[in-house]
Amino acid sequence: MRSFQFQMLQKSTENNGRLGRIQTPHGEILTPIFMPVGTQATVKTMRPSDLTAIGFPIILSNTYHLYLRPGSEIIRDAGGLHSFMNWPGSILTDSGGFQVFSLSKLTKVTDEGVLFRSHIDGSPHLFTPERVMEIEGNLGSDIIMPFDQCLPYPSTHEEAAAAVTRTTAWARRCLEAKTREDQALFGIVQGVSYQDLRIRSARELVELDLPGYAVGGLSVGEPKPIMYEMLDYTVPELPEGKPRYLMGVGSPDCLWEGVERGIDMFDCVFPTRIGRNGTALTRKGRVIIRDARYA
Repeated sequence: MRSFQFQMLQKSTENNGRLGRIQTPHGEILTPIFMPVGTQATVKTMRPSDLTAIGFPIILSNTYHLYLRPGSEIIRDAGGLHSFMNWPGSILTDSGGFQVFSLSKLTKVTDEGVLFRSHIDGSPHLFTPERVMEIEGNLGSDIIMPFDQCLPYPSTHEEAAAAVTRTTAWARRCLEAKTREDQALFGIVQGVSYQDLRIRSARELVELDLPGYAVGGLSVGEPKPIMYEMLDYTVPELPEGKPRYLMGVGSPDCLWEGVERGIDMFDCVFPTRIGRNGTALTRKGRVIIRDARYA
């Protein structure tokens, strides 16, 4: 069996929603799937056994944060991220691209990569596609994301076009630099809120014949109707026989809208963040357990 496979099991007759099955070296994932975020090799306030008991087959960890602390070499020497965090299921690691641009106040972007300063101690670092592949190789995750350029909303068409060009070029370099056969490299579609750039980005990445595709650069401040509009343009450009991943989205309304448009995978810190601050999402709306009536 190949290390990564996707099988579409059923399509909706009412919209573009579908059921699927992803196979990774660490197990089976039925889609649509929401992936809890364990930024620094742990989902805050939860043990791996808790996540297993709930039924999560995959979680997400963050390349940027693990690179800075404790360091990918330490994780590699500990047997990889699965061993380091005592997680038996599948793991997806992002590339750190979003964090480089959102957490560092001082960055220098070139076609080679991004020079940035650590948000922890201000030390300088250089992320290139090749370096990111090396880091994610050390982590040993099942699904890895390429280094990409994520822009804020709003950005000009000129800025967004340049980021799409760079994202495609970096995806090619990531594919060439990737060395582990047991890791599946997805592509990340960029283009901010511009229809022509979203379609162009998707088509350029599809030419690389990657095992899966993500829609990035959304849920970064744009109104939700714009996010849905971008999905309407982008998802039809992505192969039906490969998983589609909407990055950084986790509120129930967005999950529903994404699934209806053919998205298979989601991740977000939202559920665990509000949970550890005393809020639960229920069928009847939000419940804030710190309210006096629940005393």
